[in-house]
Amino acid sequence: MTTVIPVPPSLDDVTFEQVLDRLAPLAADEKVLIDARHARWASPYGLTGLLALAQTREVRPGLTPPESDETLSYWSRTGFFRYAEELFDLHGTVPRARPTAESSVLLEITSVSKSADVHDVVDRIQQRAQNILQRELSIDAQASVRFVMTLSEVCQNVVEHAGRGGWVAVQTYRWQRRLGRRVVQIAVCDAGIGFRRSLESTPGRALTDRWDDGMALEEAVIRGVSRFRDRGRGQGLAGARNFLGKWSGKLSIRSGTARIAIVPPWDDDAPLLEGLAPFPGAQVQITIPERTVERGDEHAADRAADRGVAGTSGRRGGS
Repeated sequence: MTTVIPVPPSLDDVTFEQVLDRLAPLAADEKVLIDARHARWASPYGLTGLLALAQTREVRPGLTPPESDETLSYWSRTGFFRYAEELFDLHGTVPRARPTAESSVLLEITSVSKSADVHDVVDRIQQRAQNILQRELSIDAQASVRFVMTLSEVCQNVVEHAGRGGWVAVQTYRWQRRLGRRVVQIAVCDAGIGFRRSLESTPGRALTDRWDDGMALEEAVIRGVSRFRDRGRGQGLAGARNFLGKWSGKLSIRSGTARIAIVPPWDDDAPLLEGLAPFPGAQVQITIPERTVERGDEHAADRAADRGVAGTSGRRGGS
């Protein structure tokens, strides 16, 4: 018997939880069919998340692609089917990706499993990042260096902590429903060991009764704790937080049964959610909006971001 799991019409980090809720009661060796026929839109997180989902199944899952030609074409341009055909039994034919001169896809879905992959990602996106940040988001072109460093850091986390490969994708689009302006979104998803198990592997680490996925995320994201003892380790996410704070960006990381978020003033997300459907590995999303703050208000934006970071630690809300 095959269990059909429908993909929501709009697949992003929020609605992806609906997919995981339906998957959670099923054993890893049960047959599932991911039904994306009615999907009309998907974020980079949604698409890379589906690939990570396939990695968690012991029996190769099925996948029914979107019926909409426009959606099918977009999924193809992102490079999704190039990896999906290796992980899923595809039901029906899918188009081959064709390069376009102008595209919202800054970086098509790319496999990351070793440091060389991270260098390749950085080389491919540097020029495009500078152009898009300056032209479409009104962000100083010099910030593209920090943007690329942030992308590199979150990809390197897969290499050092996941224990298996993952995927990265970068897209720009107009986020009408939430912000009414353009954003750049980075997604990096894997189905590896996750933050809790990674930190548990630290030699001599003492675990408390409170130790769980939520606490592990707080340790790594807020306090900069790493399983490596080397000086300076664990500062990659701190650097990403600082960059996003300056540009009013958002960082959210899901791992195991919890999700932590560094929430900017324009969003009302919960800083910490626990009790989510279990899902291995780590799923990272970074959103950078078009710049609207006047030059004289830059420090106010930084202070607001700092308050969001400080308010995250210790708050352990339910889902």
